[in-house]
Amino acid sequence: MSDVRVIIQRDSEREERVVTTGTTAADLFAGERTIVAARVAGELKDLAYAVADGDEVEPVEISSEDGLNILRHSTAHVMAQAVQELFPEAKLGIGPPVKDGFYYDFDVEKPFHPDDLKAIEKKMQEIQKRGQKFSRRVVTDEAAREELADEPYKLELIGLKGSASHEDGADVEVGAGELTIYDNLDPKTGETCWSDLCRGPHLPTTRFIPAFKLMRNAAAYWRGSEKNPMLQRIYGTAWPTKDELKAHLEFLAEAEKRDHRRLGSELDLFSIPDEIGSGLAVFHPRGGIIRRVMEDYSRRKHEENGYEFVYTPHATKGALFEKSGHLDWYADGMYPPMQLDAGTDYYLKPMNCPMHNLIFDARGRSYRELPLRLFEFGTVYRYEKSGVVHGLTRARGFTQDDAHIYCTREQMAEELDTTLTFVLDLLRDYGLTDFYLELSTKDETKFVGSDENWTEATETLRKVAEKQGLELVMDPGGAAFYGPKISVQAKDAIGRTWQMSTIQLDFNLPQRFDLEYTAADGTKQQPVMIHRALFGSIERFFAVLLEHYAGAFPAWLAPVQAVGIPIGDGHVEYLQEFAAEAKKKGLRVEVDASSDRMQKKIRNAQKSKVPFMIIVGDEDMAAGTVSFRYRDGSQENGIPRAEAIAKLVDVVERRVQV
Repeated sequence: MSDVRVIIQRDSEREERVVTTGTTAADLFAGERTIVAARVAGELKDLAYAVADGDEVEPVEISSEDGLNILRHSTAHVMAQAVQELFPEAKLGIGPPVKDGFYYDFDVEKPFHPDDLKAIEKKMQEIQKRGQKFSRRVVTDEAAREELADEPYKLELIGLKGSASHEDGADVEVGAGELTIYDNLDPKTGETCWSDLCRGPHLPTTRFIPAFKLMRNAAAYWRGSEKNPMLQRIYGTAWPTKDELKAHLEFLAEAEKRDHRRLGSELDLFSIPDEIGSGLAVFHPRGGIIRRVMEDYSRRKHEENGYEFVYTPHATKGALFEKSGHLDWYADGMYPPMQLDAGTDYYLKPMNCPMHNLIFDARGRSYRELPLRLFEFGTVYRYEKSGVVHGLTRARGFTQDDAHIYCTREQMAEELDTTLTFVLDLLRDYGLTDFYLELSTKDETKFVGSDENWTEATETLRKVAEKQGLELVMDPGGAAFYGPKISVQAKDAIGRTWQMSTIQLDFNLPQRFDLEYTAADGTKQQPVMIHRALFGSIERFFAVLLEHYAGAFPAWLAPVQAVGIPIGDGHVEYLQEFAAEAKKKGLRVEVDASSDRMQKKIRNAQKSKVPFMIIVGDEDMAAGTVSFRYRDGSQENGIPRAEAIAKLVDVVERRVQV
């Protein structure tokens, strides 16, 4: 045997090692149980890979992003094997890892029942305990077709080899280059227990799967197209330890409690009636109060920062979106046209920027007017596929707090800096404080304008983002077709990340609309355009805050800031007088004058997540005082009425959580 020299790379440490021919990555990392794969020349490999002379080998820990994906994809294979052992007629779709878990699609005669998922999970546990080996082998297209003759969806994927997209998960199965099949081998006999078309890599054996659970099943179109057959998709999750699985399940339980759709119904805030349509919400009175307060505060802050309010219609002639380029690049996300006025196509607007350009262009503009900051609560309509519509967070009709800023090239950097600071400060006012920034750059297949403009715009945004002192994450190819953008990513109370505000720098739409201003020297110049949505959409921001606070809004946002609870009927009038005084100070105070017992009234107020309860009995009436009961159950007695109202006003004005 000849010697083989390899470099083992661990973070910044490099170790040269001389081994014999045939040494595998598993041999290099023997005894290191947390290492589940290797990266060689940037490519992920199974631990069974035999190293070659000159290889640079990096260990892949199970807890790393790549390691988790390998763990979850391997668990998806175990699930698919379990399904076919229990349901031999099931045909295999695809089974990729996804965020926090995995799924696998199956063509079966009837949908899976919850009891089926229990049986599948039990069978998976049996397979895991067997310690089956994941074994890779290279096959020709012809051999794969012969072996998988009874798997129609796999045969289709073989035909996609080299062109499969990550979006539909097909690259997990085939990808480019050689075609491979993974066998699950019996550890005692070496016989094949089950096989799947897959590019890998995988764990060494099923015993490397420490903790998993099946979550739910749902219907899904094959490869995401409504033109294809409907399959059954089973979702699961897998983690490096049982403790991590437990923590994840507890997190999911907490997220379910905070689900804005659930809270929206329980707290009587909004609904999405079938009679109106999917993705089209109506706000109930209490939800309307929260939304109005959100909007009013935002409106006041915008006025203080030099924005001017405009209003635009909900529909327009199609020619406007031809001019802007949206019909070329965004038509799939728009509602179909309405033919009016002797065949003229009208569209519900999916965005406001083209109309704001018309406002800018309605008369001549001078450099003295710039920067011109136009702002609108503009309702837009986007035809989202039914499979992605999700409550208020992914809707078909929603209102953007949309601003478009027109400035000179010289003002651009300062205006962007001011805008980003304004955005972050306002988000903090609503209670979100943990941010990072994302910079989305040009999609080389989908853009308008010159490379020079894109380079200047991207570099300007990068410098502006770095000034905030926040983490900056790159998003290559994630920009809109007309310019790069900064996205503010905010973490909520349970650590989930939400994309909030976006700021886009655009040299292209002003050119398409021939926008001009008169410069100081009398020449006509083209303005720079900044697109800026602070909430993104009011509906989505409402949902994020609802989940962030778990429905227990701070007093300034709460639909009912305090509820009066009389100990007896004789105390109702006194509380009604207190509520009337409070309302004169702008407070939202109600009195529970129902026939319920006091303890039930307290429970009702707690379920409604009211910030304050104002309790009154005989002693309070005699002394001209009230008692405060807080959300946490603590109580403060004997507060004079005027002082109690001043206390409420102070909490509301300071926008603090109690």
